[in-house]
Formats: sequence, C-alpha cells, structure tokens
Amino acid sequence: MTKLQVAVDLLTTADALALLHKVAPHVDIIELGTPLIKSAGLSAISAIKAAHPDKEVFADLKTADAGFLEADIAFSAGADLVTVLGVAGDATIKGAVEAGVKHGKKVVCDLIGVENRVERAREVSKLGVAFVEIHAGLDEQAQPGYSIQALLDDGREAGVPFSVAGGVKVDTIKAVQEAGADVAVAGGAIYSAEDPGAAAKALKDALAA
Repeated sequence: MTKLQVAVDLLTTADALALLHKVAPHVDIIELGTPLIKSAGLSAISAIKAAHPDKEVFADLKTADAGFLEADIAFSAGADLVTVLGVAGDATIKGAVEAGVKHGKKVVCDLIGVENRVERAREVSKLGVAFVEIHAGLDEQAQPGYSIQALLDDGREAGVPFSVAGGVKVDTIKAVQEAGADVAVAGGAIYSAEDPGAAAKALKDALAA
C-alpha cells in the first residue's frame, strides 16, 4: 500500500502544528519541508514528533555535505527519516546512511536536480538509502509543459524503492500508486486547500480505492 506523506512547507512550528492537527489523521508520514527547518530550526522536528509520536517524521534537510553530522543531529532531534541530495558525493550519502544505522532510522535520497534520475537512483540504492525520492521542485513544476508523468516513468524504470514528489493531487495520486511508488508526497494540494483535512482525506481515500 502506497503511503501518503504531507510536505509541510510553512515557516513556523506553530503554523505547522495547526495544520497537522487537521491533516495528521489522514497521513502516514509528516515531512518538515526545508523552508520550515531553516526558519524554525531543529526544535521543529522535536515539537512535531512529540505532538505526533505515532507518525513517521521526515526531516527534509537536502544535505549536500557533512552527511553523517547533519543526519545525526536530525535523528537526535526526533526525525525518523532524513534526506540527502542525489547530486551530493557518494561519501556524503554513505555518511548519512551510517548515521541512520547508528540511530536505527532511515535515509532518503532526493533526486531533485539530478540529470539522469534512473541511473542515480540505482547507484544510491546500493549505498544503503531506504528509498529515493523522484522529485520535481516548485521551480521545475512552474516551467511550461511540466508533467508528473516523467517522474512516474523514471520511478518505474529505475526498479528501486521510490517516492514521488511534484504535482501529486487527487487526480494524479492513483497513477503514482500504479507506477509502484512506496510513498506519494503531497504538499500544496493539502496545505493550500480551503479545507486541508478534507484534502488529505481525499488523497488517502483515493489510494485506498
């Protein structure tokens, strides 16, 4: 069953907790977006894990260097998963994975900005990451002609555990599931909705249908 991950791209812990009060019952993984962690700090990880101990908390660090150190401090703060960039060197990814082993937690490799996502997904999977995130960022999604289909095609072709982030909505989430994704990541489709709780429930229901 494909898990549903909410990407919380807000800027304060208070706003994140208010949103999660509405949506947490309908999601499996809570992602603290990079802007939230940069704005609020590691204390946001601890606060959200304390408020939702039954959920997996995903710290989207997008680490590019000092892999062990950055992953170690996020895991110590309460994160269950952290991200390291696929464009980073293998040593950085290995370091993050070592921190994951230390804490009994997981590392996800974010392929944002990677030119050949299929090839890199296969490479980093051999380094011990739990799964790769086939990810189109907000800037890429804003480009003319963007389609989530390219992410689904790459995930399917790579043949490794993967998540999809970048345009996951009610009308696309079933295709994400059918492509074999372990996790569907929804951000704006939830936090920008008039009723975020209802939006999260609709996505979860679509996965269960």
